[in-house]
Amino acid sequence: MNPIRKLASQTAIYGLSSIVGRFLNYLLVPLYTYSFKTGQYGVVSEFYAYSGFFSVLLVFGLETGFFRFSQEEEKKEKVYSTALSFVMLANVLFLLLIVLFVNPLAASLRYPQHHEYFYWFALILAFDSISSIPFARLRAENKAIKFVAIKLLEIGILVALNIFFIVICREAGEKNPNSWLGSLYKPEIGVGYIFISNLIASSIKMFLLFPMLLGIRGGIDRELFGKMIRYSMPMVIIGFAGIINEMLDRMVLKFLLPYDNATNMQQLGIYGACYKLSILMTLFIQAFRYAAEPFFFSHAKENGSRKIYADVMKYFVIVCVFVFLLVMLYLHWFQDFIGKDFRVGLPVVPILLMANLFLGVYVNLSIWYKLTDKTMMGAWVSIAGAVITLVLNILWVPIWGYMGAAWATFICYAFMALVSYLLGRKFYPVDYDVKAILGYILLGLGIWQGYVLLTQNIFATQPFWMTATPLMLLFLLIIWFTEGRKLFQRFRLSAKV
Repeated sequence: MNPIRKLASQTAIYGLSSIVGRFLNYLLVPLYTYSFKTGQYGVVSEFYAYSGFFSVLLVFGLETGFFRFSQEEEKKEKVYSTALSFVMLANVLFLLLIVLFVNPLAASLRYPQHHEYFYWFALILAFDSISSIPFARLRAENKAIKFVAIKLLEIGILVALNIFFIVICREAGEKNPNSWLGSLYKPEIGVGYIFISNLIASSIKMFLLFPMLLGIRGGIDRELFGKMIRYSMPMVIIGFAGIINEMLDRMVLKFLLPYDNATNMQQLGIYGACYKLSILMTLFIQAFRYAAEPFFFSHAKENGSRKIYADVMKYFVIVCVFVFLLVMLYLHWFQDFIGKDFRVGLPVVPILLMANLFLGVYVNLSIWYKLTDKTMMGAWVSIAGAVITLVLNILWVPIWGYMGAAWATFICYAFMALVSYLLGRKFYPVDYDVKAILGYILLGLGIWQGYVLLTQNIFATQPFWMTATPLMLLFLLIIWFTEGRKLFQRFRLSAKV
């Protein structure tokens, strides 16, 4: 199979769990934003921002380490056992630390009355971190269907439980509090039902992966572990810095905004909800990352691999620009996914979409340090991005609020993509079609700005979709004439071979 066609098919399969699953989860956003106030939803945004940090830290980069050291079939079991055993031990220690230090932790984060949030999230993080190693093995063995089935089931259970607790039980509690359904809903728990639903779903996922967890029987090979952790720890720094870039704004908003705590939590809730409108870009990047990491490693030693990587980058950017236009041209429809009180934050959406596009470019460019084992250099790029995020948030959030946070995210990812490209030219040169890539990004921005001008002036009285749809078709037509026909011919030839 043509390598790009293979990558596209793998991305589509993984995307089924990522896009379909996360889309179901995305449908919960209107449930949350119509059921809870802005300040209450701010709690959800904050805790899931914290969980992003620990989801990286508690895996120790051993997902990528597993791919790197399991290329030889005879070592695969030993590599798997070593990675899984260490991650399980580390997460047990993490749970113990949360139990011991929950009082000062809850007080410092201003949740002294909700210790249960920390217990629930600690268990969620431990279950998700441990399961990441079995999921990495499924990806390495190309068992995408099993991977997708478990992921979709987890998301399906999560969605069902949210609806059960927040809609069915809540309504029963209001109408008939003495019924068994009504007794399950306690108003004081509130957004805690979101966390409870997540915990139950993660527990069921762990149960389904239990046969693969028996891989710990092989224990930890100390010599192998030393090699793996030296390779993987820089990946923790990279991932940790990446989470700072992605999540820090939602963690620090309530501390940096110049209002009272209640208003700050409302602003956080608005920003967190509008951030969700960039989810389509995030979903595509996540699906691509699942498929691309093993793809890049498996093709590294083949002739013409760098040409393949260059083509992948170009087609990736085209899809990202399409997603950008899909959201921005039809934002009048997408905005209905969040409550009216949250829509004041819509101006952050195009900034966050473009920020995520550059994040995706950086994901593509990251092959230079992964394939050359220069992961520490890659870590320094991520650290520099994290410093930029931190400094700009401190400078801009007190002045411009969440708009400052959005611009900080964009500048960080654009910087990381640029620096990674320059370093890649030196250590692992790939002949990316930079002119075409920048041209497609500018084309997308130009079409969007044309839409804004037309809908505000010439076609201001017409339904927005009458302007959006021809412009979207124009973009697709341009892509077909510049790239589509060539790619279609390549796929046809590869299918015949």
